[in-house]
Amino acid sequence: MLARVLTWWTILRICIEERLVYRGDFWLGTLMRFLPIVTQIFLWGAVFTGMQAAGGSGARAIAGYSYHDFVAYYLLTTISRAFSSMPGLAGGIALQIRNGEIKKYLIQPVDLLGFLLLMRMAHKIVYYLIALVPFAIVFTLCRGYFPGWPPADVLLAFVVSLLFSFLLGFFLEATLGMIGFWFLEVSSLLFVYMLFNFFFSGHMFPLDMLPAPWNKIVQLVPLQYLAYFPSAVFLQKIEGRELWMGLCIQAAWVLFFMATSRVAYQRGVKRYSGFGG
Repeated sequence: MLARVLTWWTILRICIEERLVYRGDFWLGTLMRFLPIVTQIFLWGAVFTGMQAAGGSGARAIAGYSYHDFVAYYLLTTISRAFSSMPGLAGGIALQIRNGEIKKYLIQPVDLLGFLLLMRMAHKIVYYLIALVPFAIVFTLCRGYFPGWPPADVLLAFVVSLLFSFLLGFFLEATLGMIGFWFLEVSSLLFVYMLFNFFFSGHMFPLDMLPAPWNKIVQLVPLQYLAYFPSAVFLQKIEGRELWMGLCIQAAWVLFFMATSRVAYQRGVKRYSGFGG
């Protein structure tokens, strides 16, 4: 057991060192990530200004969100998406299967899912170490849009939801990548998934705005826990029993895709045929 822990720690340390070498672009990349927020600020400012001028009943709030709430929500989704997004993971797994690179995990004593998880952990650790300053600058400049820090228990729930969103994003995309064992070309499927992900994760707008029956449909899929749920938790749009129930459901989805990715990998390996050197 100790030898296994030391092995995984060595892999994690090497992955972190590798990313520290070439990830200086995180500074600029993080700042560029906030640029669309500027558009959203002006867009929702115009929406609320127009509604106030027209004297509409929703001039002060839309689906329970004020103008400041909308801006704060979009800023918070950049944090939750930075945790849950796994660019290239599913496509990378499918490509390794198609090119035969998957064979190295079959003949070496290194677990594919464990190795990829450590790589993503190293990526996120280095990202936030480097991008902490750009995040601090942007959130300090936009602090007027936030109502203040939530209570300690809500803040803890927010942090837990971010960690769960990371695990959910990883194992969900890993499961999709395993489809490469059955289909050689999965790029079209992954493109469709990314479209649904962008919409139903709440990255475009708060999911509270969806009318029936769409508001019920999004509650049945796990994508809301990738961006919407952590942001809504911080803004205290989800409270009390609903909050803790949501965390339990999010954890259940993590366990589901953890098991699903493992089963898909084991069954995929049984039907996999590798040729060449």
